Parts: sequence; structure tokens; C-alpha cells
Amino acid sequence: MSQKATLLKVLVEQKEWRFVDFQRRFRRVADQILKGNARSLTISESTYRRWTSGRMATLPGIETCKVLEHLFGVDAASLLGPPPSSSDLSAPKFDLEGEIAMTARDAQSEASATAAESISDTTLDQLREDVTALARDYSGTAAFDVWRRAKELREEAESARERTQVPAQKEELLILAGQACALLATAAFDLGSLDSARRLCRAAALYGETARFNPLRAFAGGTLAYIAYFQNRPSEGARFARQAQAFTGLGDVAVRRLAAIEARAHAYAGDVASARRALTISQQLGPGLTDDLHDEVSGEFGFNGERLAMSTSSTYLLIGDGEGAEAAAMQSLELATARPAAGRAAKVIGGAAADLAMARLLRNDLEGAVDAMPPVWEIPRGQRSPGILTRTARVRRALGAAPYRNAPQAIETADQIEDFTRESATHQLGPGAGPLAALES
Repeated sequence: MSQKATLLKVLVEQKEWRFVDFQRRFRRVADQILKGNARSLTISESTYRRWTSGRMATLPGIETCKVLEHLFGVDAASLLGPPPSSSDLSAPKFDLEGEIAMTARDAQSEASATAAESISDTTLDQLREDVTALARDYSGTAAFDVWRRAKELREEAESARERTQVPAQKEELLILAGQACALLATAAFDLGSLDSARRLCRAAALYGETARFNPLRAFAGGTLAYIAYFQNRPSEGARFARQAQAFTGLGDVAVRRLAAIEARAHAYAGDVASARRALTISQQLGPGLTDDLHDEVSGEFGFNGERLAMSTSSTYLLIGDGEGAEAAAMQSLELATARPAAGRAAKVIGGAAADLAMARLLRNDLEGAVDAMPPVWEIPRGQRSPGILTRTARVRRALGAAPYRNAPQAIETADQIEDFTRESATHQLGPGAGPLAALES
């Protein structure tokens, strides 16, 4: 066999196949007729060029010949031999019915292969619902339970992402894995493991960056800012919050959350003017924009009115504005307790109550401060986050100073706070794990 072209080349040109088209159909037929023996049949482009140029000294192996014959309906020797004469070439050689049948088989096989490389809509829907449910149930769930469930969901999302080749599914699974990672970061923070929380925040931000999903990047940036605040790095916290506000595609809730965190960081750094400026932004209604994380998923990713008011009260306390702190804490309590009992967040109510107590101590109302504290004791052990412990520690310090240190009510409440802290899940991680040293001093 040494001619310049082969019948195979003529037939391929008639079908207007490129090499990749021929290669795909060859593999498909091999899988169909050889079953498990088709794995070793691979056709390189150089082999294909030898077949079509007539530079084959001998016929290929038996299995390869079978595939070629099935593919074209011509024996292998003829396929790799010289093409017919010009008169024969003028005769119809294109088998329309056979081509339609082959195309149908190819389409079915390729569709089946694509289906095998995707995950079902049911699986994706369930995973989406599970992540959303965990975010919405966060405020009423122990941090360790959130950690455990978020870990499972991130692993499920990654496993599904490995199984699918569908771009849209891959993108959504990246976002879901990133949301689970963000919940892991928040749970790690609430358990007092701040260094791990920072690492998880950055992982969540990377998920958001890869998926081009800015709300997740902004949420992670805000959480990084919050962590920096608790690790005695308020300037870094303010910078993180400002950077996160620069992302496009954020809704009003996301902007308010970031501004509130920035205000806390400025207040802790002693920059009263910047703190008040950020507070003003956090209170603005905005143009009514929403996004798919802070608004659609919401829950822990949201930032409702009571959480905003609670954060505002803490900022006012840091800048020494007791009147503003009391008003904001009262607003937070009113909004939170107006919800049905099942929808109330004990952490928010307790945090606002602690801020209210501190605000009253600033205006020398010891009795009013003690009366404000009962909601704090109702916070379950597994939900006593660093934010709560920092607020109660601030109250305890004030009770131990003049003019309250010798008052029976002050001593009793300070002892209750000590017990409350000692029994918290965060405290059990040990002194090296918690963030409270800076803000308690």
C-alpha cells in the first residue's frame, strides 16, 4: 500500500469530517462493538494521516479493522487501498439513511456521556436547600453543630463538583461550597478559634472569586474585618470592611453590614469622626438593591434591623456615647422580641441586653443595669460567642470599679457573669484560643 490517497480519505472528505470528528466517532463505535476491549484502541493524528495518505505497509489490528468496517460499511483493505476510479466516484456513495442512523447513535451516546458527567437537578436542589437552611437556622443552633453540618455540606459540594462537567453546575457548586466555608468561618469564630476562622474566611473569598460571585467575597471580607477587630487590629478591620464595600453587585443589606463593622473598628481605634461617618452610612436605607446571598439566602448572611441596632449600640459604647448606646440597644430588643418566639435569636437579645446594661452603668443606673441582664443568662452554652462574652466582660469590669464595686447587686451580677463565661463553649477551648484579651483589657 503506497498510493498517495485512500478510499478512507475520500469518504472522510465527503462527510466533511475533521480529524477530531473522525476520532470521536471511531471511539464511540469501538465502545459499542468491542465493549470492555475498546480501552486500548486509541487513534493518534499521525496514525490517521498514514491511513488517509496510503502510507500503511500492512493493515492495522483485527479490532481496529472491525471498527473501521462498522464505521464506513466497507472492508478495511478497501478503505486503506486506493479510491475507485473517477467514474465510480461520480456514483452516489453517500448513504443518507446510514448517515442519519449514525448521527442518531452519536447524539444518543454523547448525550448519555454528558449526563454521566453531570449531577441531577434533585441533588443540586437539595444541597442548595441544605446550605440555605443552615444559614437561616444559625442563630438558634450551637456553634459546634453548625461547624459539623457546614463541614459535611462543603465536602458534599466539592464531591459533586468533581463529578460534573457542566459549567453552570460547577459554578453553582463553587458558590455553595463557598457559602458552607463562610459558615465554617463564622462557627470557628463563635467557638473562639480566630486564626482558623481567618483562614476559612480567605478560603470562602477564594471560592467567591473563582465563581465571580461578589456577595460571597464581600461577606468574607466583612467577617475578616470583624475578626481583626477582635484580635486588637482595628485599623486592619476598617481597611478590610472598606475594601469589601468596593465590590460590585452588593445589595443594601450587604452595604449596611460592612459599614456597621467598619464603624465598630473605627470606634475601637478611637477615631470617633470616622466611626460616626460609617454609622451614618449603616443607617441609610439605600436604593433598594438586593443580592443573592445577603437577601435571598439571608439568615447568618443577612443583617436584619435588630443585628444592626445591636452593632450600633456597641459602637456608641466604644466612643463613650451612653445615650446613643441605650437607644440603639432598646431598639434592638424591641425588634428582636417583636418576632415570634421561634424566630427570636437569643444571641442578639442577650447581646443587646448586655449593651443596655453597660449604657445604664455609664449614667450611674446600677439597678437599671441589673434589670437589663436576665436575657443574657438565657443564651444557651453553645451560643455564647466571643461577641457575647466581650459584652458581658465589659459589664463585669464596670461593676468591679468605682462606684459599684462594693454594692451587693454589683457583686452578685459580676459573679453571675463569671459563671456565665466559665460555662461557655468558647471558654472551654482554653485561653490561647479566645479573642477576648484585647477587648476585655
